[in-house]
Amino acid sequence: MLVFEIVIALLLGGAGLAALSRRLGTPYPALVALAGAVLALVPGSPELVLDPELALTLFVAPVLLDAAFDASPRDLRANWRPVASLALGAVVLTVIAVAVAVKWMVPAMPWAAAIALGAIVAPPDAAAATAVLKQLKPPHRLMVILEGESLFNDASALLIYRLALGAVAAGGVLGWSAVPTLLVVTVASVLLGVVLSRVSLRINAGVEDVSTAVITQFGSTFAVWILAERLHLSGILTTVVYAMTISRTASVVTPARIRIPSYAVWEVATFVLNVLAFVLVGFQLKGIVARFDRETWLEYGAIAAVVTGAAILARIAWVMGAAAFNRWRQRKSKSSPVTLSPSAAVLVGWCGMRGIVTLAAALALPTGHDGVAAFPYRDLILFTSFSVVLGTLVVQGMTLKPLMTRLKLDDDGEVDHEVRLARVETLRAGLEATNESTGTEMATLVRRRYELQLRRARQLLDEHALMGSASPSSPWGPPTADAETVRSAMAAGRKKLAELRANGTIGDAAFQQVEQELDWSELDLQQLLRAESPE
Repeated sequence: MLVFEIVIALLLGGAGLAALSRRLGTPYPALVALAGAVLALVPGSPELVLDPELALTLFVAPVLLDAAFDASPRDLRANWRPVASLALGAVVLTVIAVAVAVKWMVPAMPWAAAIALGAIVAPPDAAAATAVLKQLKPPHRLMVILEGESLFNDASALLIYRLALGAVAAGGVLGWSAVPTLLVVTVASVLLGVVLSRVSLRINAGVEDVSTAVITQFGSTFAVWILAERLHLSGILTTVVYAMTISRTASVVTPARIRIPSYAVWEVATFVLNVLAFVLVGFQLKGIVARFDRETWLEYGAIAAVVTGAAILARIAWVMGAAAFNRWRQRKSKSSPVTLSPSAAVLVGWCGMRGIVTLAAALALPTGHDGVAAFPYRDLILFTSFSVVLGTLVVQGMTLKPLMTRLKLDDDGEVDHEVRLARVETLRAGLEATNESTGTEMATLVRRRYELQLRRARQLLDEHALMGSASPSSPWGPPTADAETVRSAMAAGRKKLAELRANGTIGDAAFQQVEQELDWSELDLQQLLRAESPE
């Protein structure tokens, strides 16, 4: 009963902190991390122990799938160079910098353990950055790069993390012999993700109940991760490929009455998991902090400060250096600029807040129970990892908004333009579908409504006017509409919308916004038909 009461209190506290963060314009993980740190120091608060094997599966799998599902393959292909540079180069440099720094501070620490710490703190959490940036609307390309990086830097960092854990268990160190293993694991993880997505789509296609569909989605997510781990593959890479593959056809397989509530459930679930991860680390640290004397506090604090600085500086150095090199190369070749501008590089370099992946990886270190040897320097690594998360969220997260304002990186309007274009095309397709209907009075009214909506959408597209946060009045489901005519029009609109995404005319951000408008219109129509149908 005590644990249940604690969880309820934590969720209510997290909701309050999230509301406060929106008012302050800071990422809510920053405030939640501070709350977790306070819990570790409050006398009398309980000490909760989390199963290390559960940490990554519980906290990372659903959050990662939610992010990967919304990723746009078109935008990732267009920005693959900076995304790959951050997901590979920045991660490797951070691992090396942190390992060297902590080895310098603690010479007795094995290299494999130092590398494990570097891998734990290497991947930034894009959710913390985008929580602030979405309010400020930076250029769409920067959002694509940061969100794309978060999908793949977790995979590269945790692959190194797994190899480091294996090296510690074997009493050795990492070397070039690990490269073939990395390649095999990467390829096999990608193939497994594609295969499992096909299986999941077949299963979900036959589900018509909302609650069953949501449970199936979560169950499939955990099953994908667990199966990949059982096969000694990358759970992160498998989950990313699985989610991105499934998102291509999920809009066709999943009806609106299931999609809308399931999206809401996923949003709440990812928020709950983030809150629990941060505060659970506070509880985990309580037992560690209780064993500290003054000298240990000073020693661990100094190590955490050095590692935090190394992690921040390594990312900034890589981003600024890579951007400067690419600009020099483009000047030499006189090619069109596709690299980051100096201002954009500063922003991307500063968006290095660590989050849930770092916490989960630290919690997943062996504790020494059930006959398994404790990971060397586990207390120090867990304390340092949380300090890096807390330090980056507070220092970088709370200064991101003023930095963004100073850099004056304004929204380029790319997504808004694609949304307006998609509205025009879907309305045109719907209007063409109504022309094929019978010439009843109801069908005529539907066509006239479509014509008015299409005229307005074309005007907005030509004038590059913004629609604002509220969706425009929908042509689907007018009060006196003929049901079959409207169904045909909506089906034609959805088909056209899917074609626009498939041929690269619009990205996933525009697709999801217009799809949501169609979903709500469809639900309005269904409600109208139920109200008008005789009992």
